[in-house]
Amino acid sequence: MCYFAFFVVHYLLPQLFSTLRGLITNFAPMTLSTLTAKKDLDSLDPKEYIIIKNARVNNLKSLSVAIPRNKFVVITGLSGSGKSSLAFDTLFAEGQRMYVESLSSYARQFLGRMEKPEVEYIKGVAPAIAIQQKVSTKNPRSTVGTTTEIYDYLKLLFARVGKTYSPISGKEVKHHTVTDIVDYILSFEEGDKVMISCPLQVARGRKIEQELELLLQKGYTRILIDGEAYFVEDLLQEKKIQKGNYEILIDRASVRKDDEDNQFRIADSVQTALFEGHGDCKITIPEKETREFSDRFELDGMSFELPSVNFFSFNNPYGACRRCEGFGNVLGIDPDLVIPDKSLSVYEGAIAPWRGESSRTWLEPLLKKGIEFDFPIHRAFEDLSEKEQDLIWTGNKYFKGLDAFFKDLETKTHKIQYRVMLSRFRGRTTCPECRGTRLRKDASYVKIQEKSITDLVLMPIDEALVFFNELELAPHEAKVANRLLKEIVSRLEFMDQVGLGYLTLNRLTSTLSGGEYQRIKLATSLGSALVGSMYILDEPSIGLHPRDTDRLVGVLKSLRDMGNTVIVVEHEDKVMKAADQIIDIGPDAGVHGGELLFQGSIEELIASAQTHTARYLRGEEQIFKKNGNRKWKDSIIVKGARENNLKNLTVQFPLNTLTVVTGVSGSGKSTLIKKVLYPALGKMLGTVIDESGKYDKIEGDYKRITQVEFVDQNPIGKSSRSNPVTYVKAYDAIRTLFADQPVSRQRGYKPAFFSFNVDGGRCEACAGEGTTTVEMQFMADIHLTCESCKGKRFKNEILDVKYRDKDISEVLDMTIDEAMEFFKGKTQIINRLQPLQEVGLGYIGMGQSSNTLSGGEAQRVKLASFLGKGGTKSGDQVLFIFDEPTTGLHFHDIRKLLHSINALIDQGHSVIIIEHNTEVIRSADWVIDLGPEGGNKGGHLTFAGTPEDLAKEKGNYTADYLREGFA
Repeated sequence: MCYFAFFVVHYLLPQLFSTLRGLITNFAPMTLSTLTAKKDLDSLDPKEYIIIKNARVNNLKSLSVAIPRNKFVVITGLSGSGKSSLAFDTLFAEGQRMYVESLSSYARQFLGRMEKPEVEYIKGVAPAIAIQQKVSTKNPRSTVGTTTEIYDYLKLLFARVGKTYSPISGKEVKHHTVTDIVDYILSFEEGDKVMISCPLQVARGRKIEQELELLLQKGYTRILIDGEAYFVEDLLQEKKIQKGNYEILIDRASVRKDDEDNQFRIADSVQTALFEGHGDCKITIPEKETREFSDRFELDGMSFELPSVNFFSFNNPYGACRRCEGFGNVLGIDPDLVIPDKSLSVYEGAIAPWRGESSRTWLEPLLKKGIEFDFPIHRAFEDLSEKEQDLIWTGNKYFKGLDAFFKDLETKTHKIQYRVMLSRFRGRTTCPECRGTRLRKDASYVKIQEKSITDLVLMPIDEALVFFNELELAPHEAKVANRLLKEIVSRLEFMDQVGLGYLTLNRLTSTLSGGEYQRIKLATSLGSALVGSMYILDEPSIGLHPRDTDRLVGVLKSLRDMGNTVIVVEHEDKVMKAADQIIDIGPDAGVHGGELLFQGSIEELIASAQTHTARYLRGEEQIFKKNGNRKWKDSIIVKGARENNLKNLTVQFPLNTLTVVTGVSGSGKSTLIKKVLYPALGKMLGTVIDESGKYDKIEGDYKRITQVEFVDQNPIGKSSRSNPVTYVKAYDAIRTLFADQPVSRQRGYKPAFFSFNVDGGRCEACAGEGTTTVEMQFMADIHLTCESCKGKRFKNEILDVKYRDKDISEVLDMTIDEAMEFFKGKTQIINRLQPLQEVGLGYIGMGQSSNTLSGGEAQRVKLASFLGKGGTKSGDQVLFIFDEPTTGLHFHDIRKLLHSINALIDQGHSVIIIEHNTEVIRSADWVIDLGPEGGNKGGHLTFAGTPEDLAKEKGNYTADYLREGFA
């Protein structure tokens, strides 16, 4: 009995449970996560999933994942965890490569060569479109309108339905076509007689007899003199040449509406009459009506050009402005140099060139006679009306204006003092002829409902959208313009939806931020209405205020609803919460990342996942906690900032604090900091040569600033030889350490022998690259490990030198974290490497190429280099300016970034951040909020103070989102 019980318990029951478990497993539905975890991807349908198996690109560790098609999927994870490697370097690269490989070898030679990503296989790839942050054009002619293709449709619209109006009388300029004249003739009753004639044009130097002889030779037989018909031959024979109004009788016909041949004959005669009459034609219906027609496009003594597509193209010599040649700017008199301080009145000397003794004679008539035309000479220039400000330039019958003054100076340029005076007031200014629109002046004479194409490209997009939505055209015009208007309106709507309603179509593409450019490309893609494609976006929420993120999510969903797969690399929680599925890569960054941690819905992520993302979303971890706001007494004050949409701002920037500049997209943040404050301070210090924006003056304690540093996300080095350890100057100390080893001293090796950038110790076969490149015709180049050095980059004899059993090549293969442990005790090296670890970059390789770093990583390497320089001298400080430093950063990385930034302030520096992230705003000591809206409705200072006080504000967009965190 005991043996039987033992047999049942220890043998039968386990077998039974095992069998049941197998049955349950076999009959239970296999979830996507289960399949992915088991690497059982072969059972999935590539028509429903994009299947990636064993991806090993960069730091990905044989990652396998199945992405559902036609869904909105967010890939998240720490900076450097492998998100971009999966989305762009694997998925998009394979999509592009497959497309290129499908072309002929002849076509492939003209396209970029694409390498096959290191992956076992990728199935179900759709045509791929990548929209990245990088502004890929510096073309001075590229604008928002041309990039989005809206301008191409506008050109067609104005060429087809635009009406030309005379600038003199304001009347519409019309001309008659052959069709118009034929339609007029056919409007009469059947059988009515018609005479088609034109004026006889007698060439200069000829007599009337000679002109008549030429008419006979051309085949014309009759002529009209004061309306009476004569045979030309009879006039010449009888020599009865008389005075009167001579016309060539081209044809006599009758109205036959159903006779097609007759209609062709009439049309041909009309064409001939217009040619012989040099644009004039006369139609006479005997005993009924006589009417003159002209095909000349003229009115008020002016000749106008017929609208065409090239007429509205500033990239074509025919349509480009003659003065600025299609660039929109000219070297002319800069109004801001002529009137530098707009708080002064004309009486107080606001007009700089009229302050001298000799030039004051131009000012005196205005001062003495201003009362006669009611001009306020004691009112500040900035308070004058636009008409009164223009009057100072144009003048009137009482005084000569600034335009006349500078024209007078230009006539005296043979004297050096006048040339010097002119140069003082010259600058790059908006072309006065085309108002910066780059188009020839007469293009603005063509209008649709009183708006020219120049008016529309200078309008903010949201205003232009209202105009087109309310546009009413005549039935015939509406039929012609219907398709064009649909394309224009849909693209404008998408631009407005992605939060770019404040931009103008005339805005240069090269002046856009990375986020703005990416959203423009997104709007263009939406406008093209592709279906069945795979869109891969890189942080589209960059540069977006939380208010605008909701609208962006709506756009991404509409892209998905059209039948596309939308894959977004993103950290913004609002975007994550709107996604159909989340893919979390990690667990950490660099060599510690590259694994699939989670795949599922946002609810599942928050409920059960144990990743950094899930813990921050649940509130278990927080980005930053500050202990009160820092007190300050010193500050820099910018007065009268007027660049772009800034409305004569006066802003105070505290020193020795963390100051955040925020506001809705397009409110003027970047303009204030990047175009005004940074270049203005840099010029004072002699470190920046960029032209600064318009402002009156800088006051306050700016002399305390010894250096101004702009820390952006541009790569720290484009060369494959550039790496983080050289950027922070740690490699110099490492080379010196290896040169001090006994073997080095015996052989006479200098520190330069341990550099892969110069001849000496580096491998000559690969020139220190570690790889050699084999060019493959019509295919991607192949990068092979160097056979000579086996990828170690140095000669074998150099590798004989070791420190703690590691040669220089093995040291470069270490991560920063490993190197910190390895070089323990070597203060000079540790002090340089430690800042990299502090900013959260301990996972990156010592010798990792800089061009493989993400934007966020590059920015933190720059930050680490500043941290490594130590504190400042007594009384000296550096002003650091960060532009959207949270771009590409996970919540966990933002925490490390804020700790590092606060370390800079603790060293005695000052920090200004342009940012939308509410957690960063909460951690600031001082907040400057611009708004209230973007574009023309922005540029005002809406708040300056502590984040706690901002959260109490009513009717402020930033305060609405900030308040949630303080609740």
